[in-house]
Amino acid sequence: METSELLKKVRWIEIKTRGLSRNIFAGQYHSAFKGRGMAFSEVREYQFGDDIRDIDWNVTARYVRPYVKVYEEERELTVMLMIDVSGSKDFGTVSQMKKDVVTEIAATLAFSAIQNNDKIGVIFFSDKIEKFIPPQKGRRHTLYIIRELIDFHPDHKKTDISQALRYLTNAIKKRSTAFLISDFIDKNNYQDALTIANRKHDVVAIQVYDRRETELPKVGLIKIKDAETDAERWIDSSSKRVREASRTWWNRRQEEMENSFKKCRVDSVSVRTEDDYVKALLTLFSKRN
Repeated sequence: METSELLKKVRWIEIKTRGLSRNIFAGQYHSAFKGRGMAFSEVREYQFGDDIRDIDWNVTARYVRPYVKVYEEERELTVMLMIDVSGSKDFGTVSQMKKDVVTEIAATLAFSAIQNNDKIGVIFFSDKIEKFIPPQKGRRHTLYIIRELIDFHPDHKKTDISQALRYLTNAIKKRSTAFLISDFIDKNNYQDALTIANRKHDVVAIQVYDRRETELPKVGLIKIKDAETDAERWIDSSSKRVREASRTWWNRRQEEMENSFKKCRVDSVSVRTEDDYVKALLTLFSKRN
């Protein structure tokens, strides 16, 4: 993509998603994603009902009467965007490709994070770690992330969600909120890696999919191509058996994915390319309040 075209697209994404973050998500994001713990704030005199474990013995000895430590929520978060950049993202049949919706969702979350003074980082992954952007604060850093979201070209086309989750677990030492944004078309089982990652971090899954992945149109003989392997074959979409097999595959895959999220205690939401992702994100945030 040419530099001028890229800058225009970055600016358009910024205007749209920053407005959403400021006007719609500000309160919901803040309450849905908590800080990582409690930080010491001050000491005050002991009051009836205070936990004796909070007594500050040094101050108590100095003033010869009991004082307790007061804590407050440590609000600052580290937010990680885990972006699936495999070949299947280059698919869309209605208004947008999956990768375009992923970009807007990721940008909206990024601006929500910096408006709450959180750090934001990114892991781009296919069947390998394509790029790691360490978490930082600020608008300049977020705009850099958006440029990468728009114009990133992966080396590989296949998908390995487990590897991305293992990388998150090992690379990010402090607890973070990690948004795993993918279509979750992965032939490998990622449940064990998801369980381990969610014990250390707060993993949130966002599935982006297209209508034509759920149901084949009845349009006769068509050639389909696997975007991750480049394998091609002809199918007869006018055949009821072929369409039912496709629908069965989709329903079974969705059921397996949702069961994995449930077993791993991971909050999730699914977004169709033609639908309003704002409603989907608000639904996700409301689940966590």
